[in-house]
Amino acid sequence: MRRILHYGIALTLVAAVHACMVGPDFHPPQPPAVTQYPGTAVTEQTASADVAGGEAQRFVAGRDIPAEWWMLFQSPALDSLVRQALADSPKLAQAQAKLLRARADFDSRQGATKYPAIDAAGSINAVGVQGDTVKPGPLAAVDFPLTLSLASVSVSYTLDLFGRTRRELEALHAAVDFERFQLEASRLMLAGNVVTTAIEEAAVREQIATTQESIDLVGRQLQIVERLEQMGAVAKRDTVTQSGELAATRATLPALQQRLEQARHRMAVYLGQPPASAQLPAFRLADLRLPNELPVSLPSDLARQRPDIRAAEALLHEASARVGVAEANFYPRITLSGQGGAVAVAPLLSGVAGFALLGASIAQPLFHGNELKGQKRAAVAAFDQAGAAYHDVVLSGLQNVADILVALDADASTLRERTAAATLADTAYEITSHQYEAGGVSLLELLEAQRRRVSASTEVTRTIAARFTDSAALFQALGGGWWTVPPANATAPPPGPPKR
Repeated sequence: MRRILHYGIALTLVAAVHACMVGPDFHPPQPPAVTQYPGTAVTEQTASADVAGGEAQRFVAGRDIPAEWWMLFQSPALDSLVRQALADSPKLAQAQAKLLRARADFDSRQGATKYPAIDAAGSINAVGVQGDTVKPGPLAAVDFPLTLSLASVSVSYTLDLFGRTRRELEALHAAVDFERFQLEASRLMLAGNVVTTAIEEAAVREQIATTQESIDLVGRQLQIVERLEQMGAVAKRDTVTQSGELAATRATLPALQQRLEQARHRMAVYLGQPPASAQLPAFRLADLRLPNELPVSLPSDLARQRPDIRAAEALLHEASARVGVAEANFYPRITLSGQGGAVAVAPLLSGVAGFALLGASIAQPLFHGNELKGQKRAAVAAFDQAGAAYHDVVLSGLQNVADILVALDADASTLRERTAAATLADTAYEITSHQYEAGGVSLLELLEAQRRRVSASTEVTRTIAARFTDSAALFQALGGGWWTVPPANATAPPPGPPKR
């Protein structure tokens, strides 16, 4: 039996050394040959505004993004929530389980093809024969039933002469890569969702505070109008109109409170907790710092950094390997097999008889009704589809970064103008308010000045929030820096590709 096993392993090694691999060898697509993201170059530094959150931002080309990019907002509470979400999110748990499953599939198939299959078997059977059917002779004196005992070990191995098995392993390895990059994409999306939700909550809180100030202001103005009415300086109509304005302003609060609670509910789910029991901090824009420097990777590096692009590349790799599998199906398969063991028949034989078998089988497809050709055409079409999908993902990634860079520049310029408009609206309201008390303007003019003041303040808050949100979106669009994670903290790499 030992000789059979050694012989089979020797043939396997010789065949592995001289085997060829049919089908295309995969090469990663070339990165896009562009040097900038938008059609027109953006400024190296954005505009600034005289307000918190209005600092100028500088774009640093070619600099890597830190893996923990959310720490650039300098909020310990935000950092804590992002880490908690990355540790406890059920969506990440799903992605991690998919990765483990893909690795297990690869390991299983690799183990089944790398080594010969060795099986042991044994059996004991009682063989009974009717005495009157036995012819006179040596068997006539044997006592029945007989006891037949059999023990054997079998070895079999299918030679991978044309690379079918190795292409299958290559496809499974690419599937592992796909799930690994899907996990990185899920981590990036989750961190981005936590950051943008915190920014949204802070912005809504700011709007609620502005609305509350407006309610207090309109309420004080109503008291003035009521006093002027008592003095006979204004008509009852002005009091009713001002009361209606106060009610309309108060009516905007419930919708803002609803947005705030819904944002906190989403945050709880990101952390893997029920909304009712989640312990969440209260975020305000004043607690966040706008990153002064924004790293911008080169366009040629984007395809190697964005997890969604790397995942699309893995699917393209898998499709390429499947073409090789379909082509290898046209070629013969050779299987070596060996079996050895011992048999005993009591009381017919006085001892144990050994036996050994060594063989080989070959299977060559002859006619499958165009099945194999159809499978190869389908595999080639799937490869072309994966190639087009990869190209589409790359273009979408470039567009994503270009749009955000333009948005960041526009946000800064918009905030500068809206800050100036808000200052002028405050001044105009103060002047109009004094003129109304002196009888110089109508109530309608005062109400219009109030609306402009509130609207200008709200727009400033929204634009500041947009700068924070677009800064976070830029880090996401550029890949989130997962490639800069120290090896001890990085997602465990998949097993190495099969050797050719």
